[in-house]
Amino acid sequence: MWDNVYDTDNYVYGKQPNDFLKLNYSKLPKGKVLCLAEGEGRNAVFLAKQGYQVTAVDNSKVGLEKATKLAAENEVEIETICADLANFDLDEQKWDAIVSIYCHLPPRLRQKLYQKVQVGLKTNGCFLLEGYTPKQLDYKTGGPPNADMMLSASVIEKELPSLHFELLHEIEREVIEGDKHTGLAHVVQVIAFNNF
Repeated sequence: MWDNVYDTDNYVYGKQPNDFLKLNYSKLPKGKVLCLAEGEGRNAVFLAKQGYQVTAVDNSKVGLEKATKLAAENEVEIETICADLANFDLDEQKWDAIVSIYCHLPPRLRQKLYQKVQVGLKTNGCFLLEGYTPKQLDYKTGGPPNADMMLSASVIEKELPSLHFELLHEIEREVIEGDKHTGLAHVVQVIAFNNF
């Protein structure tokens, strides 16, 4: 499905990083960053330009080819891995930060992934996330059509019990990211650390 979405000359979600990530990337410890469901690479390339070692994982080969092209345009390098998040091994204590921008998954798969996130982060590693809440269904400005795949502060707090939340809230904000995310939206934002 995503290969078809990304199979176009333009960048579906634009070439600029997500606003929440752009405002808060300095919270991420320097080092290795994993970008989940990274698609065409806008966030991975931005982080590489800030000096991070970035790995972008996505199940779309087409999206990741565009990510590599965008990295070359910006004169940085990123590692890309084409994999299904259901089977992707995050390893243990490997990542200084993990970034999840609009990575919407069925609940069972999300719970499995979040378990891997908690194990995969190094001590004091950071998990940064922005995603749509179920209220987003009323806005119709992006995101999946299914409330089960949306995120909320309470779900995230429950599913990431070993992380310490520096920021965990739901807000309404303008999201202008390419053709697919455009307009007023309802999102959850997270900055959490593995330092219990």
